[in-house]
Amino acid sequence: MKNNRSIFLLFIFLISGNLSLFAQITDTISGENQIQQKIENIAENTDEELDYSELIEGLEELMKNPINLNNTNESELKRLIFLNDFQIRNLLDYAKYQKKFISVYELQAIDGFNREIIYKILPYITISEPKKMQKIKLKNVLKYGRSDLFIRYQRVLEEQEGYSAIDDSTLNASPNSRYLGSPNKIYTRYNFRYRRNISLGVTAEKDAGEESFGGTQKNGFDYYSAHLFLQDFGTLKALAIGDYHLQFGQGLTLWTGLAFGKSSDAVNIKKRSSGVRRYSSVDENNFMRGIATTVGIKNFEITAFYSLKKVDANISGTDSVNSEEYFIYSLQETGYHSTPSQIEDKDAIKENIYGTHIAYNKKGLNVGVTAYKTKYDSELKAPSQLYNKFDFYGDENTNFGFDYSYSAKNFNIFGEVARSENGGLAYLNGLLISLDSRVSFSLLHRNYQRNYQSHYSSAFSESSENVNEKGLYIGMLASLSSKLSLSAYIDNFKFPWLKFRTDAPSGGVEYLVQLDYDLSRNVNMYFKFRQENKKINNSGDLNVIDFLDERIKQSYRYHISYRVSPSIVLKNRIEYSRYLVGSEESDNGYLFYQDLAYRPSRRPFIFTLRYAMFDTDSYDSRIYAYENDVLYAFSIPSYYYKGSRIYLLLRYKITKNIDFWLRYSQTYYSNKYVISSGLTQINGNTKSEVKAQFRIKI
Repeated sequence: MKNNRSIFLLFIFLISGNLSLFAQITDTISGENQIQQKIENIAENTDEELDYSELIEGLEELMKNPINLNNTNESELKRLIFLNDFQIRNLLDYAKYQKKFISVYELQAIDGFNREIIYKILPYITISEPKKMQKIKLKNVLKYGRSDLFIRYQRVLEEQEGYSAIDDSTLNASPNSRYLGSPNKIYTRYNFRYRRNISLGVTAEKDAGEESFGGTQKNGFDYYSAHLFLQDFGTLKALAIGDYHLQFGQGLTLWTGLAFGKSSDAVNIKKRSSGVRRYSSVDENNFMRGIATTVGIKNFEITAFYSLKKVDANISGTDSVNSEEYFIYSLQETGYHSTPSQIEDKDAIKENIYGTHIAYNKKGLNVGVTAYKTKYDSELKAPSQLYNKFDFYGDENTNFGFDYSYSAKNFNIFGEVARSENGGLAYLNGLLISLDSRVSFSLLHRNYQRNYQSHYSSAFSESSENVNEKGLYIGMLASLSSKLSLSAYIDNFKFPWLKFRTDAPSGGVEYLVQLDYDLSRNVNMYFKFRQENKKINNSGDLNVIDFLDERIKQSYRYHISYRVSPSIVLKNRIEYSRYLVGSEESDNGYLFYQDLAYRPSRRPFIFTLRYAMFDTDSYDSRIYAYENDVLYAFSIPSYYYKGSRIYLLLRYKITKNIDFWLRYSQTYYSNKYVISSGLTQINGNTKSEVKAQFRIKI
């Protein structure tokens, strides 16, 4: 039966190119693919569970309040992630010359705007008469503001080791051998919005294994977040009270929240800082808590911020006659508080941050200066490992940064230089150039010294931290025809000091080539090749020195998305991976999946279905793939070993103001009978998860 199903799905894949295509729509398949590839690329380069809701939430907000091209500015257009700086500048110049857009079809006359780009931004723009800015009145805020309430439940159905029965004596001897709470994960969020000007929200979350409304969590949920955010009130550009994000320059000095790096969008490597932003996600570490404000005076914008919050840390105490000293061995950023040891680390120390950012903007020139101080109420102990010898230690740090950007005609130069209190320096400089409407290039050079120290830094890099790295990146995007485009990059990097699992200075290179073919608005396909070469320690048993071996990771992907009717979208992907270290035999793997999305226009429901087959030799040759999920939740699992995976996502519109999502997923392993290890271990070969969510609009 299983073989018959696989043959049937493969048959669908093979005949997909001959299916009839029709139905003109305003959204675009390639735009959705572009967003998914950005998220997949982040997942491939980190083991952390990140919150991508900021990206989707921003796009959803734009769909509800599209940008009026007859009354817009550079800051507003930067929210369209599909546009680069050249396209934004050309659009604004055209609008200034023509005075007013009559139709969206005029975009075709602007350099850099082809058919596919226009299709991508259509859901987020509008053309209408410019409206005079109205004063914000309380009665209008209460009358026209909207509220959203989300309630989400999530659970792994199979029993995991951390929830299994255990006798009291064994538990007393090993208290961290079981979770304190239930396997249920609960999320709830309330948000009130009035246009783009006012946002008020409260978020609460309990992770699986954490207690709630009792035990160690007598206040209910493990994590709470709240914010009041105001923007565009004349001179007051932004005001955040509670939890918020800060994003300045290219992220080298100070950047919290989501930050994209290398992806198939090879030219758009420049970060678009947004200054003070509201925060409503469930990342329990990467944010500020306090107050921040930005005021605009002519061409200047001045930001001041203060943050005071408790952070998780692994601490050790030393008693003496006169005092009690505490040392921080490491900061903990998982956000999980489900065992006694994790509870001990929770909110262990206070983090105090205050500073300012001053920006000057005029005629394509943007310059900014950032300065802030970070202080902990306990001292961080000096690192014990040689590879992290230059990491931050002590109880305070001061960071300074200068960022710049200048645009003229068909080029843009940008960069940032930063310094930490110990004298460590880091800088990057970039260039974007458009030779004509069909060819664009990007160039970025970076040098992050081994002793540069900034906990809230998220600039372009190969590593997860902006330290101990030199590199040169070159990217290219070429429109070969109205339907065919080629994107590629090569990134050559060096690590002058040691790294984890690399006991000597090293380097590497990464390159990507992707060919996109848009047969029509309803069909998009691409082929992508990516390879990364790095050095890691030799796995041999050597007593004196660890030699470095070349580690090669390769992936080949073919993906096609096609709309076969106004209601049905199909997607197929075949991906092959190869992992090789030194002279060892390579680990290989493949992934194939079939997606079916059914979205009838006059029915209260939509659903998405996927069936995937995978077979990899090891975890090292794993393959990542984006999955559709309930609104503001994300799933980017790694497929490894041998088996299959299915998921079904259903959205049902109960009433005009109430939506319900239900998602079921299951991974089946044909060559494993124990899944995972430790407290998450499952004695069996299947792992199933259910997720349910209500959204109530008021």
